[in-house]
Parts: sequence; C-alpha cells; structure tokens
Amino acid sequence: MWGCGALVGARAGSRLLHELFLAWRRGWFASAPYSASAEPSRVRALVYGHHGDPAKVVELKNLELAAVGGSGIHVKMLAAPINPSDINMIQGNYGLLPKLPAVGGNEGVGQVVAVGSSVTGVKPGDWVIPANAGLGTWRTEAVLSEEAVISIPSDLPLQSAATLSVNPCTAYRMLMDFEQLQPGDCVIQNASNSGVGQAVIQIAAALGLRTINVVRDRPDFQKLTDRLKSLGAEHVLTEEELRKPEMKNFFKDMPPPRLALNCVGGKSSTELLRHLAPGGTMVTYGGMAKQPVIASVSQLIFKDLKLRGFWLSQWKKDHSPAQFKELILTLCGLISRGQLTAPACSEVPLQDYQRALEASMQPFVSSKQILTMC
Repeated sequence: MWGCGALVGARAGSRLLHELFLAWRRGWFASAPYSASAEPSRVRALVYGHHGDPAKVVELKNLELAAVGGSGIHVKMLAAPINPSDINMIQGNYGLLPKLPAVGGNEGVGQVVAVGSSVTGVKPGDWVIPANAGLGTWRTEAVLSEEAVISIPSDLPLQSAATLSVNPCTAYRMLMDFEQLQPGDCVIQNASNSGVGQAVIQIAAALGLRTINVVRDRPDFQKLTDRLKSLGAEHVLTEEELRKPEMKNFFKDMPPPRLALNCVGGKSSTELLRHLAPGGTMVTYGGMAKQPVIASVSQLIFKDLKLRGFWLSQWKKDHSPAQFKELILTLCGLISRGQLTAPACSEVPLQDYQRALEASMQPFVSSKQILTMC
C-alpha cells in the first residue's frame, strides 16, 4: 500500500503530465523564440501568432525567461505605450514586421535587475528604453543584449520615459532636418493632438518657433484647444476653419509656414500645402485618412514646394547608435527642464490589455494608452 504522501505525489505528477499534454495540444511549445512555460511564470507577455485585428489576435501568455549569460541584462518592464505603429504591426500594415509569433510593443521603459559578467554599459537599477523597434515591450520582464537598450536618467517622470523613444524623436528630427528654421518662423501641422503633434508643439516652443495646429472638429474642441495652448500652441484651428477664405486675413498677422507636418493625407494635406510659403517643405510621416497626398502642378511649379517623407526607423538605419543616443539625451534635457511632457495618458494594467487596445483604436481619443506591468 502507498502512503498518503506517495499517493498525493503520484496524483500531482499525473496532473502535471496531463497539463503538459494539453499545453502541447494547444501549440504553446511551438512559439519559438518565445517559448511558453508549462507552469505559470512571473513573465507575462502580450503575444500575437498571426496578423489581424489586435482585439482578436493578441493574447496574454506566460513565457519562459532566458538565462542572463555573460553579455545579457535582465530588465523588468515598468510601462509601455500602445502606439499607432504597434497596431499597424499587429495588423500587418507596417514597413517593419517582426517574425511571428511576436511580443507586441516597440516602446517603453524598464529597470535593469541584473547584468552579465561582461556588461559594462548598464548596471542594476538603471532605467533603459529600446534602442530599436521590434523589441516587444508589452511584457513584464525580458533578458536582452546590452546593445538592445539605451540608458536614460531614472528621475524622469514614468510616462515621459515610457513615451520617449518614438513620438518625441520623430517630432524633433522633422523640426530640425528639413528646413533651417529660425526663432519666429512658423510651422503648420495636422493631427496636432497626436503624440507627435503634442511633442511638436512643445519642442517648437522651446526652439522659439510659432505653430499653427490643425485638428478635426469635435464636441470638446475648446477643451482640446486649451490643453494644446497650455503646451505652447500659438493657434489651434479645425480642418473646416483652415479651408475658409477668411484664412487670408489670418496670415496677414502670421508669417506663412516654411514647414508643414502631415500625418493625415487627403484633403487635410492639400490644405497644408495651400498655406505653405514659397519654397517650403511638407513632411509626411503618417496617413490617418488612408488617402493619397495630392499636390497641384501650380504649387510645385510656381511655389516650388517640396514633398518629403519621414520614418524614424529609416533615420536610425542611416545614423549610428551614438547619434540616436545623443538625440535621446537631448530630449531628456528638455524633459528635465520642463519643456517637454508626456502626452495625455491613461495607465492600464497589463491584464486589462483588451480595454487598452480598444481605446487606442477609437476616434478622437487624445489620451495615449500605457500598459503598466506592476
């Protein structure tokens, strides 16, 4: 006869084998390089195995944590936002797509827990952000290479740190790289309440630039106007106002913009072009309207307008890691001096990811969804 302890142990072993068999049947072990754990693990991650509607293809799973090794670093993620590019990646509609299955998220901030014996650039306690897209930040922990992250000051506000490496970088580079703007010059942009748009407003103000900020009409337009002006926006207009003939009088007191930043396309981008100064540049970095940018022949010939595009991932390919780190530290300086704050954010626990994904895809949402890992 078996003793009670032996019997319980045998039953537990039988249950474990049964659970392992069920896990194998569900295909959990076929998800390399993100192998799932048979037992619940401390590491939770939002994983998608194929492209499609994020609400349907993203799942919260338990993953195994790789050994740190000599050159690895163990990072505990603190917070990670949901950006439009994250949604597009999951849908399969982006210029950079990770190998599937993949952990979602390209941006966020984590704290170093442990480092390998050959790591010299970071130490436990440091805050780090991804050096490149595709890292998979929607998870509680990860073991990464030292080259995969950039150290940032740990005294930054959490939301600012979590949203540092995408939108503010895009805003800064577009303001600096296409026109030699001087204090007092004017910039016009659409999608001004987006993450990039809010960063443009603040960085432009820090540089002494004037901004005309265009948004879609909405019930809370005055509330949005007040918020954007509190960030440093000089003028906030609706798309409809920008099309009115009275805009000619507006530009009597305002220098014509030398730089236009387009995240919408379609009619909205056509209006931006119409108000550009001769020889000016419109930079397109998004296409929310899913409509082409249309420029008239007369604008190109008689005004010599320039149409350019910007993609941060391409900029990073064309520049060294040291140059990207320099950009990050420049932005950290603006944050430390109170000249750059995070966009309006809503913090959502990782387990409530479905709510956050749905909110991030709603129209007229001025609040960025940030997944918190604690």
